[in-house]
Amino acid sequence: MVVPEGFVLPPWYLLVPLLVVFFGTATLLWTLEPPVTDRTVLAFAPWMMIGATAHVLYRLEVYPDAAAVLFASPGVYLVTATVGGLVWILGAFLEAGGLQRSKDRFLGIVGVVFFATSVLALLVESWNSGAFQPFWPVVAVVATGVVTALVWLALGLWFTDVAAVTGATGALVVFGHALDGISTAVGYDVLGASEEVPLSRLILEAGGALPTAEYVGAGWLFVVVKIVLAVVVLSLFKAYVEEEPTQARFLLALIAAVGLGPGVHNVLLFAVT
Repeated sequence: MVVPEGFVLPPWYLLVPLLVVFFGTATLLWTLEPPVTDRTVLAFAPWMMIGATAHVLYRLEVYPDAAAVLFASPGVYLVTATVGGLVWILGAFLEAGGLQRSKDRFLGIVGVVFFATSVLALLVESWNSGAFQPFWPVVAVVATGVVTALVWLALGLWFTDVAAVTGATGALVVFGHALDGISTAVGYDVLGASEEVPLSRLILEAGGALPTAEYVGAGWLFVVVKIVLAVVVLSLFKAYVEEEPTQARFLLALIAAVGLGPGVHNVLLFAVT
């Protein structure tokens, strides 16, 4: 099996319009060529988390049957990316018309509102069902903050140019992948959760086969792999960011989303189930 468990494509009559709108939005953004800065990437951070939250709501079966498949994986990420792109485009037009000071600010504010609303809906649903268990998810988030700070401090001391060039975008990449790694480790070692992604499952199984598994569990290897990969990617992207900052930061934003989205999904899912 090469795709994650739960991978469900929408039926063609939903998938085709979704892809048309998605590629239409991408084409318009390509035409407008808005600059991608650290502020832009941070403004997209809530959107990376919205998709994860919407997918957790799908797993709790809160959507109507006719629309539920749009919030399965990977449809939910296409929907989120499309809406986020459209909001970014709207922000660009509002900025050009003098109605908004910054399209990035508009994008971030709308994203925060959407994310807060979806999290509130999730918490209400879990509270009503009596399934709200926040302790270990909070531990995972706090540990991620500490690990990210230490990794970024080390990167700033020993690879100062990498940290300086990649900036807040690089920090988000480290945080996102650290959250994915730590939340996965907590779920696997403490909460008894299974891993849906085949490659991640192989790494966890490798960690479980080591002599250290008896004392510190299997998840630590996955955490190390995620953080090392994030740092290596930032090192490889340093020159690219200097030469093509818009393209490079856009790709780094996608890399951050690959970590932050699953990490937030883990944290929220563990909190409400």
